[in-house]
Amino acid sequence: MYGLADSIYVARIDFTAPKIMVIDFPRDLWVEIPDIADHHGITAGKINQAYLYGNPGMGYYDGPGKGPGLLARTLDFNFGLRVDHYFASDSQTFVRMINAVGGVDVKVESPINLNFGMETPDPKLYLSVGTHHLDGNLAYELATNRIPSTFQRMKYQRIILNALREKLLSPDMLPKLPKLVAQFITSVQTDLSLSDINRLICIGQAVTEENVRVDSFPQEMFTASGIYDPSRKVTTFIYEADFDQIRAMVADFMNGIWPFP
Repeated sequence: MYGLADSIYVARIDFTAPKIMVIDFPRDLWVEIPDIADHHGITAGKINQAYLYGNPGMGYYDGPGKGPGLLARTLDFNFGLRVDHYFASDSQTFVRMINAVGGVDVKVESPINLNFGMETPDPKLYLSVGTHHLDGNLAYELATNRIPSTFQRMKYQRIILNALREKLLSPDMLPKLPKLVAQFITSVQTDLSLSDINRLICIGQAVTEENVRVDSFPQEMFTASGIYDPSRKVTTFIYEADFDQIRAMVADFMNGIWPFP
């Protein structure tokens, strides 16, 4: 799978509690990217570029794990975040997955208008307050909308992730999960074995809703800025942040402490 890492999520799973904690990283953080300087002299980039540089055929990275592997190395190098396993999916597979489970039901607390820039508004792209059933294409429209910022997109993605979790763990869907795993295992990048995936399904059934937390770093931690990107030879948009603060929060996260208010 080629392209940039559009969304970067890290999950910590405690099999004894059981408890699941998930955080996402803004894709526009400018970071040091290890293990690629010997190829083209590039040492830094947006964090989402690490995934691109790591994939075979790009000629930047010779280490394990391809794109996800280099992204994991980059998270560790910059923030001390150790990644044990990875799972990566492209946009087409995301749409197919949502359709394969029959769509998802999302709860909208304030109106969402996805008709930006369209001469003729599509009523399907306006979500009023209430519960809406989304197919794969509409879920993708919501998950990729970043008006007014990437932080809003993260919020939309969390809505979909929560809805997808509820759908996958519903009584009607649980018996179908092994077949779904077999259907999509060759369409994703992962080092998870079928045994690992079965364990994740089991803990997904056991964990209570109050023991699942999905969140982002506080938006006020980040400042919009720009920097010259030598690989693209343009000035590109980035977010600046206090990396020491991020490292401290990541350390809490890795120790099973929820670092966010």
